[in-house]
Amino acid sequence: MSKSSTMKSGASMPQAAKPSARSRSARKTRWIVGSGAVILAIGGLIVFARPQTAVEAPATVASAQPGATSSAGQLTAFRTKFNFGSISMGSGKVTHRYAISNAGAAPISIHKIYTSCMCTTAALVKNGKVSDAYGMPGHTPIPSIDVPLEAKDQAFIEVVFDPAAHGPAGVGPIERVVTVENSAGQPLELEFAALVTP
Repeated sequence: MSKSSTMKSGASMPQAAKPSARSRSARKTRWIVGSGAVILAIGGLIVFARPQTAVEAPATVASAQPGATSSAGQLTAFRTKFNFGSISMGSGKVTHRYAISNAGAAPISIHKIYTSCMCTTAALVKNGKVSDAYGMPGHTPIPSIDVPLEAKDQAFIEVVFDPAAHGPAGVGPIERVVTVENSAGQPLELEFAALVTP
C-alpha cells in the first residue's frame, strides 16, 4: 500500500468513528468518580469492620449487682495500657504481665479471658500457677474458667504477642486488647501497642 492510499483511507474515515475529546473526557470523569466511590465504599467497610477499642480503658470495674455498696468486689489493674515499643518479627514473641487485683471487700470470679487477635494469647497467673493460654474468639475455643479472686487478692494477666503471626503484612504499628470477663460487671480491658519491624 502506498503512502497516498494510506493517507486517503485515513482522510476518508467517517467523523463518527473518531471519539470526540468531549466523550473521552466524560468517560474518564465517570471512571475516576466510579473508582473513587469504590475506594470509599471499601474503606468504609474496613473501618466499620474493625474491632472497636476503647480510648480510655476502665481501670476499675465495680460490681453491677442490685443493691451493691462500696464493699462489693472491684476488679482493678495497676496499668491498663502498655507499649512494647519497636519489636522485630525476627526476634520472636514478646510477653508482658498486667497486675490485677480485687480491690473490693467481696469475692469476685474471673469468668473468661480472650484477645482481639489471633496473634495474641493471654493467661491468668495466680499464686504462681499459670492457666491455659486463651486467644481470639472464633479462632480458638474460649472456655469459662471461673477462677475466684477473694478480697484484696492479686493475680496477673500474662500476654504473649507474636509479631510474626501476620507475616510481612503485619509490619507497622499495632494495637491489641485483652478482655477479662468477671463477676464484678463490666469486662476489664487491657491494651497494648507496638511498632512491628521486619
